[in-house]
Amino acid sequence: MAFNLEKGGRFNLSKEAPTMTKVKLGLGWDANGFDTGVDFDLDVSVFGLGASGKIVNNDHFIFYNQPKTPNGSIVHTGDNRKGDAVGDDEGVDVDLSLLSADVTELSVIVTIDKATERKQNFGQVKNSYIRMVNADTGVELARYSLEDDFSAETAVQFGSLYKKDGQWLFKAVGAGFKKGLADFVTAYT
Repeated sequence: MAFNLEKGGRFNLSKEAPTMTKVKLGLGWDANGFDTGVDFDLDVSVFGLGASGKIVNNDHFIFYNQPKTPNGSIVHTGDNRKGDAVGDDEGVDVDLSLLSADVTELSVIVTIDKATERKQNFGQVKNSYIRMVNADTGVELARYSLEDDFSAETAVQFGSLYKKDGQWLFKAVGAGFKKGLADFVTAYT
């Protein structure tokens, strides 16, 4: 049975599934039906951060144009340009056993492509969620359904998988920003 997390809630992966090393982060959303004249294109990015809170190196910035780390420890499963998938719209596979030892956090950010130009924001998006799944069994372990009204935000940090005291935890973040992907790259480098 999956844990339903609220904003700020945490799931201790090391405690609840101590032998699991392969994690799938599935994300989903629906456009509210607002007609901006252009389809919504939401994009998932993952920033592999070190203890400093900065990207460990360029290999640990995962997005649609760089879908995986060289060793396959983090793999973006594909860019869904319409958000009309049944189930998860986009996903990220993580193999914790292959993850670089200096990565202490995987920050999961979703941005709206060309949001300003297209006059789109997360107030026009509903049913957003992030879920953590055991990649070997397909069993959902934790889910966070975002319920905030992000009326002007163009990016949202959905969640964070992080290491603390040798244990992996997942945090439901749900923080909205008026930024684009390039702004996050600047902030994390």
